[in-house]
Amino acid sequence: MQSEKKTAIVVGAGVVGVAAAIWLQRRGLDVLLIDREGPAAGASFGNAGLLASSAVVPVTEPGLPLKMPGMILNPDKPVFLRWPHLPKAMPFFLRTLRMCTQQKTEEIAAALAGIISDSLEQHQALAEGTGAEDFVVPCEYLYAYKSRGDFEASAFSFELRRKHGFTWRELDNAELHGRETLLAPDITFGVAFPNHGYIRDPGRYVEALAAYFVASGGRIVTADVTDIVRENGRVAGVRAGGDMFACDACVLAAGIWSGPLGRSLGMRVPMESERGYHIEIEAPDETLKGPVMIAAGQFVATPMTGRIRLAGVVEFGGLEAPPDEKIFDFIRRVGKAALPDLPWRESGQWMGHRPAPADSIPLIGEFPAARGVYAAFGHHHLGLTGSAKTGRLIADLIAGPAPNIDLTPYQPDRP
Repeated sequence: MQSEKKTAIVVGAGVVGVAAAIWLQRRGLDVLLIDREGPAAGASFGNAGLLASSAVVPVTEPGLPLKMPGMILNPDKPVFLRWPHLPKAMPFFLRTLRMCTQQKTEEIAAALAGIISDSLEQHQALAEGTGAEDFVVPCEYLYAYKSRGDFEASAFSFELRRKHGFTWRELDNAELHGRETLLAPDITFGVAFPNHGYIRDPGRYVEALAAYFVASGGRIVTADVTDIVRENGRVAGVRAGGDMFACDACVLAAGIWSGPLGRSLGMRVPMESERGYHIEIEAPDETLKGPVMIAAGQFVATPMTGRIRLAGVVEFGGLEAPPDEKIFDFIRRVGKAALPDLPWRESGQWMGHRPAPADSIPLIGEFPAARGVYAAFGHHHLGLTGSAKTGRLIADLIAGPAPNIDLTPYQPDRP
């Protein structure tokens, strides 16, 4: 007699949740995906589209405590704080500042490298056979600076990247502008990382993956998850939209909305919404050759179908406050300065919530206090980059074989 399929429920239909659902499905499980809005909402729609494999340098660099006040108070810096939110966010900030030592920074970088360093290959493997392959574009990732001196001022971060095997080539003014003709004349130096990639339309990419999941026998339910039900310390099901859905395993991959459920399951890492913004500019005739990090404004300009997306900014303001128009104005200002010849016809704007743990390390692994429930959230600004690898690791944990990396740094109950 044939045994019944093992059943898994994935909570959250962003790119991490959809990746986990597909890999679990490929391992032979019966998978249900539950999300409050449906596939590709939130940060999975609005991100920069970049597969930033070399982005192993966390925000918690050793110099952050001295830099942070000036970054928040300077209107020309890409960090914003809504002051009424400060008391609520203070435990997160204090925990983050304790991470700002060289030793901690190197430990965090090693943890991030384990999840993102092969991002392009992981997304190619995820997308293979799904109909979403064409959204994954191999490329170089370009950092654009006003001067070589600005690049040299980032020596610590580049040496940290070198330590984890990343290489780059330097572009002088002529080579830089020969490659990217839209860049402003005062941007004179570039650094190009090989073996990167980007997603030419993140929202449609996740929608295509979700459609493949359904066509392969998966189910999607649109509902709010209110509880993960346990019996004798082990998962028994998920309560959503007034219904109870039984399961053998559950994956919590709801981004910043994983917080309340995660805390009820033993999560100990403080997490805040790192609010991100983007503006899209129509660019049907001339566009960028690939994604560009504009160092002066700390935003990424990514070519997408018929448009360029300008994405970035860090805002701490909680989950309820509406978008801040002055931040869109900031993106316009730095975008026009960096790309002065781009016809400025805006086709859309967005604000969303990146799930940011205080130590910058995503939460991946089983909750010790809730066996059979697995964390897959908290990827900070690297959710798209780390999603495919995270989904595969979760499938390894649930269905085998055992993951080939040490998951200790990612444990959801880490101190």
